Amino acid sequence: MKESPQNKKLEEILRSSKFAAGGFLGGDKRSVPEIIDADLSELSKSGYNIEQVVDRMQEITNAAIAGLGTWVTIDKFRQAKVDEAKGQLPCPWPHPARFAKRITILRHADFDETIMWSDLNIHLIAEHGFFEGRDSDFRVEPGRLIAMIF
Repeated sequence: MKESPQNKKLEEILRSSKFAAGGFLGGDKRSVPEIIDADLSELSKSGYNIEQVVDRMQEITNAAIAGLGTWVTIDKFRQAKVDEAKGQLPCPWPHPARFAKRITILRHADFDETIMWSDLNIHLIAEHGFFEGRDSDFRVEPGRLIAMIF
């Protein structure tokens, strides 16, 4: 099937590093629809949907914002903090969404691990079903995310 000019342009933007260092796709050779389909399939196997995931991500981010850069207790297993920088990041899709340059870091005591996401990640997952490509700097693996936030 021939790719539409709009999808081709979007893929060029996502592969470039204009908006994000290393681009949104990293070294992933799959097309954007293939990446989205695979991630949504993994998400559906987990028993959670996008709305539940982004609501929980936003809930954790909001709690961490109150800590002003210090670790905040989310529950008996999780702590989170945010790091912020000046400026905003635009969504690479063709609409006028912009997001604070804020990173949420979540630490899970059971796994002795951390995971991070940006405000833009929350939007990309919520509105576009896009967790970013493999090896991109801000790729959020759906399975790992589920294990960490729920």
